[in-house]
Amino acid sequence: MTARLNVNIDHVATVRQARRAPEPSVVAAAMLAEQAGADGITVHLRGDRRHIQDADLPALRASVTTYLNLEMAATEEMLELALATRPDAVSLVPENANEITTEGGLDVRGNIAIVRAAVARLRQGGILASLFIDPDTQQIEAAHEVNAQQIEMCTANYAEATLGSRGFHGEGSLRAGQELRRLREGAALASQYGLLVAAGHGLTYRNVGAVATITEVAEFNIGHSIISRSIFIGLERAIAEIREAIRVGSDS
Repeated sequence: MTARLNVNIDHVATVRQARRAPEPSVVAAAMLAEQAGADGITVHLRGDRRHIQDADLPALRASVTTYLNLEMAATEEMLELALATRPDAVSLVPENANEITTEGGLDVRGNIAIVRAAVARLRQGGILASLFIDPDTQQIEAAHEVNAQQIEMCTANYAEATLGSRGFHGEGSLRAGQELRRLREGAALASQYGLLVAAGHGLTYRNVGAVATITEVAEFNIGHSIISRSIFIGLERAIAEIREAIRVGSDS
């Protein structure tokens, strides 16, 4: 079965916020992505509001007809916004004010009381609770302990390892193979605990196929690569590229 694709549209908002202009519209981007075959839309509302804004959440909730996934930190402010907006899923992620993008997975084990409380509130609100974590045994076990329903494995290390290789299969680096093995083992463990498994961060149409061969991975969240490619080939073709790479990987 081919894994689902949620398209992250944060960087449409990045362009908009560069001029504090009404365009490009994140709602229009979401609708185009859905029309192009996206199975869902992902956005990250950061504490510093560098791209997605509070007002985008109700607008997207009213417009997205597939699946709305909200990435956010486990803070009281964000929990209140999520419970008011009611996305289909919330992915709890770590945040560092000085980071360019999310740097690695959430330390569930080191923040277990905070994460457990956040997961409980999300689940009580009827929102699927997902945790963005590294494919690490301790973090996966902690995700199970706090009653999360899903993990999203951070694929940053794998993606970085593939940058210098010409096609992962055959000529991929040793490190890429090691990171892929970690993802495979992490997905198997999560599945044993009854957790749904997603994956994302740094994936492109060139390297996603190998991750798609992991049968437990049912969902991908991909944004930067798609939006970057769309500048040159359009959003519809950029999404089609990724979907085809995922399909080929899932079928292999």
